[in-house]
Amino acid sequence: MARRQRCSWCGMQLLVPPEAPTIQCAVCHGITQVPRPVDPFGVSGRYRGFTNNYGTTATNNSPGFRGYGSYPQPPRPQPPLMAPSAYGRKRALLCGIRYHGQSHGLKGSVNDVMCMREFLIDNLGFPSDCILMLTDSKNERNPLKFPTKHNMIMALRWLVQGCQSGDSLVFHFSGHGSRVQDVNMDEIDGYDEALCPVDYESQGKIVDDEINDIIVRPLPRGAKLHAIFDTCYSGTVLDVPYICRMNREGLYLWQDQRRYAAIYKGTSGGLAVSISACDDNQTGAADTPILSGNTMGTLTYSFIQAVQKEPGLTYGRLLNAMRRTIREAKVGIAGLRTEISQEPQLASSEKFEIYSTKIVL
Repeated sequence: MARRQRCSWCGMQLLVPPEAPTIQCAVCHGITQVPRPVDPFGVSGRYRGFTNNYGTTATNNSPGFRGYGSYPQPPRPQPPLMAPSAYGRKRALLCGIRYHGQSHGLKGSVNDVMCMREFLIDNLGFPSDCILMLTDSKNERNPLKFPTKHNMIMALRWLVQGCQSGDSLVFHFSGHGSRVQDVNMDEIDGYDEALCPVDYESQGKIVDDEINDIIVRPLPRGAKLHAIFDTCYSGTVLDVPYICRMNREGLYLWQDQRRYAAIYKGTSGGLAVSISACDDNQTGAADTPILSGNTMGTLTYSFIQAVQKEPGLTYGRLLNAMRRTIREAKVGIAGLRTEISQEPQLASSEKFEIYSTKIVL
């Protein structure tokens, strides 16, 4: 007699043929081991679960995800694309740097992270006590929240610490970006992209290899990271394998950014997505009052506006909306031309269909 079994990956109820040892889910294509129908609830009345192919215990209370596809690279199998579980936690790290007193100071970076914080809380349900802000604002008195290189690295580690399946993480950086010579020969263009902490002139920059090591590789299956970079040279600063190349008509393809296909730049099963202000060779990310009336980064403003105007939009619609907003701003107010010259980029640890995959933060 057929019986029902919950998929150990996405939670879908499956109809299991008699005596079948496993069953494949039609939704996420995951393989579920079918336990023997001998007192599965025990004396406690709770399902005991079983060990799946990844060495973890899955139960009927386990948060899951929806699959898309995989890129197996033993011993680190690539995950299906998934949406965070409704039971997952939300955590965000926001860094805004003005570089006050330095030769290349910015005006809108702190405004960017303040607006992003408000947006995450009011629109996306992030708890205020799960958002960490590092700024060099004149009002910041806590030395641990000053965006030095050391503090930024510690904060990045905090972001992924204890991350579990279903969690949704956000890293937002507004400040200066840079390029440095690639020393480990893993970049197609010969350069590593980098973020500039407030003390980068004395302590150095944070290169993409280090960012990937800290917040991309540890992501477990079922977790999702969105990194939003409002900075120059930022197309592949998350150092994930794939960047989405899109033309003016909205046609796109995924381009592998690894110099050698064997180089691993993925996660431990989760999904890492980067939304950045411009390509690796563009320097157009800058402060502007044209878009919002207040001085803000163009990427931050266009991202918030797009998501607020169309809740549940897809990655493809987001990318097109941000690029359209910035292109229209090139004409400026009353036909005056501006210096805005950038094209927002999308990069990911996995390939996916951008016009059917919705953004879930």
